[in-house]
Amino acid sequence: MTKCRKLFTAVMGLLLSLALIWQMNMAVWADEDDSLDQLCGGVASVLNPGNGNSVEIVNATAKELNLELQLEELEEEKEIKLVMANVTTALNVRSDADEAAEKVGKLYKDCGGTILEQRDGWTKLQSGNIIGWASDEYLLFGEEAQALANSVGKMIATIDTETLRVRMEPNTEAGVWGLLPQGEIVEVLGLDADGWVCIDFEGNNGYVSTEYVVMDFHIDSGETMEEIKARQAAEEEAKRHKNYGEYTTDADTKLLLAALIQCEAGSESYEGQVAVGAVVMNRVRSAAYPDSIHGVIYASGQFTPAMTGKLNSVYESGRIYDSCIRAAEEALAGVSNVGDLTHFRRNNGREGLVIGNHVFY
Repeated sequence: MTKCRKLFTAVMGLLLSLALIWQMNMAVWADEDDSLDQLCGGVASVLNPGNGNSVEIVNATAKELNLELQLEELEEEKEIKLVMANVTTALNVRSDADEAAEKVGKLYKDCGGTILEQRDGWTKLQSGNIIGWASDEYLLFGEEAQALANSVGKMIATIDTETLRVRMEPNTEAGVWGLLPQGEIVEVLGLDADGWVCIDFEGNNGYVSTEYVVMDFHIDSGETMEEIKARQAAEEEAKRHKNYGEYTTDADTKLLLAALIQCEAGSESYEGQVAVGAVVMNRVRSAAYPDSIHGVIYASGQFTPAMTGKLNSVYESGRIYDSCIRAAEEALAGVSNVGDLTHFRRNNGREGLVIGNHVFY
């Protein structure tokens, strides 16, 4: 805001100075040309009240200044309201600003939310369906929160038309990778010229028109206590009906993992497919994530195919690539070509281990 106010003051000061100069030289100009018709545009357009261009130019300047002010205000508001968890595992969110207050949910590592109120070293926040208080000791604010959010968040696009073609290039004459149904959520890789957005389509760069998508920046949310109980109950139910046992011997677990590998890295090399499976298993072994494959894959906001229902479709169809099944078997057997890394995303310049089109970190 300070920058914009200084800009506004400088511009208005310049205009005032020029106006004074114009008034001082009025007599000289009047002797040469009373109409000033020959001076179209430039300084004369701004200074001469009789010139129709003056209003347009002044209005345009005001609009630009106002737009810049609005953008900076929005950016400041966004930074002020953003809060991120600063923990290695999970942070309790409570019904009041008191350690003894009832727990209403949990905020996990890399999860964020919106600040609602602050008092006495506590912050009332909203993250997903959670609304409650968390200690400032375990939170990040301002530039630190923004930096973490930019690091772990991702831009997503929701399809806003019945069926949308995904093009191979950003034009309507390009070939088609496939179709996306209304409501499908995809990861945005970048914005292209002329109203196109580049998305991740089964491991390929695809292009869709911005006219038919709704874009949003996604940061993982926490879970309410009710959501945690429901998830844990679903996991136990799945274990009873699908006989989850040792990871190396359970066929249903293997196929679920293979289906996720196909959704995330079906068009990648075999090395890239094993890497995705290894990330899942690293999370299972980590105290920061659920201790089952099902829990890791379906954890809130973690894997886009699980969020959109695409994973379920691939799993239920049974049409899973042999290479993805082999990659799942290796990952289940403990093979990891990414060490103990627990994250990956499309390679966008982020530092990390690059395998194919993904960077692991």
